[in-house]
Amino acid sequence: MSPTRVYYVLTFTRWFPTGFVVGLFVLWALDLGLGTAQAMSALAAIGLVVALLELPTSGFTDVFGRRPVYVAAAVVQIAAAAAYLTASSWGTYLLAGALMGVFRALESGPLEAWFVDAVHERTPGADVDQPLARAGSIIGASMAASSLLSGGLVAWHPMEGRSALELPMALFAVLTVGHLVAVLALMREVPHLHTDAATPDLAEAVEQTSAGPLGRALASAKAAPAVVVSGLRLVATSAVLRGLVLASGLTSVVMVVQETFMPIRLAELVGGLDTAGALMGPVAAVGWGAFSLGAVAAGRVSRRIGVARTALLGRAAHCVGALVMGVVLGPVALVAAYLLTYGVFGSGVMHRALLHREASASNRATVLSIDSMVSFFAFAVVSPSLGLLAERTSTQAAVVTAALVGLVALVGYLPALRAERVRGDSSPAAAAA
Repeated sequence: MSPTRVYYVLTFTRWFPTGFVVGLFVLWALDLGLGTAQAMSALAAIGLVVALLELPTSGFTDVFGRRPVYVAAAVVQIAAAAAYLTASSWGTYLLAGALMGVFRALESGPLEAWFVDAVHERTPGADVDQPLARAGSIIGASMAASSLLSGGLVAWHPMEGRSALELPMALFAVLTVGHLVAVLALMREVPHLHTDAATPDLAEAVEQTSAGPLGRALASAKAAPAVVVSGLRLVATSAVLRGLVLASGLTSVVMVVQETFMPIRLAELVGGLDTAGALMGPVAAVGWGAFSLGAVAAGRVSRRIGVARTALLGRAAHCVGALVMGVVLGPVALVAAYLLTYGVFGSGVMHRALLHREASASNRATVLSIDSMVSFFAFAVVSPSLGLLAERTSTQAAVVTAALVGLVALVGYLPALRAERVRGDSSPAAAAA
């Protein structure tokens, strides 16, 4: 199987299970008896753990290899899913969030970095906006399908005396095992480091191929700080990367609206958690379908107007959609605004393509993880604050505030837009399939 097909298959197995629970995590916490601020604080643990682990794990990934780290991520995801399923209090829910944070830190860069390295092995320097757009459509389609099934399971509610949300949570845990099996069976390491361009520690790690797994792991751990420093130095000296990382952090503020406040607001408008839980399945399914279409559309638009301009316009529309979610007064209008928001969120694949333009094989996972770290940290910091704002004022006030803050992210794309004009590829052809 070609690397492109493996990338698409593992993208599906990674995200299909998540669709069963993406709209239920907050409702699951509320079902346990947690308040809104408590639930948001527990979810913030994910972002805090990611912020702590992103750089160390990404530096290790860039040296030790993409596959072993991605396998470890899949194992931790199983543990996190089991922890969520068995959570019974704020403390156990917090533990589940911490495990999910470990998983997200481990998995945020390896698969995508592995795929881009495989593409560049055949076509050095090729842009990857088109295959990333296709992967985005796969994410949306897989999440749509599993979200729809999740809503059906909640509505069916076959286990009387137990929460209607429990069956989707259990199925999520089972399907994460399938993802691990797929990773083990399909992913093969792609060479991505060369000693002629390495620091002494990095060269030593690359040359430890015959030292066995333990020796190579120790050498990789020793070299990881140098890789992290290299990635941080690159971000510090690149106006494009600084802008993209800033935009990522501010976009996370808007993501709080679509990921967390949507089910809360829907529950307010329809009059109950179980009703909202049953509705969130089909609503999220259509939303992820819109995301899939948005990713495909972004790929096509980028061919005409450029990757950077597509990313900027997509983020602008994303903020507008969230703002509308905050001002509507009925469930139908709320769902319509949510679908708009998720549809244009699919253009986020262009943001990733811009990151890959600035990274190299020796620090690709680190650059992706720096961007992810800022995103998760912003989500973690903002989520409980917006939760408190919602409790003391209203959910609508918190949503509008988040959308307005997110608009500042547009400034972050200006350096990338200028760089794209200098490159002369504002209408790039697909360089990789």
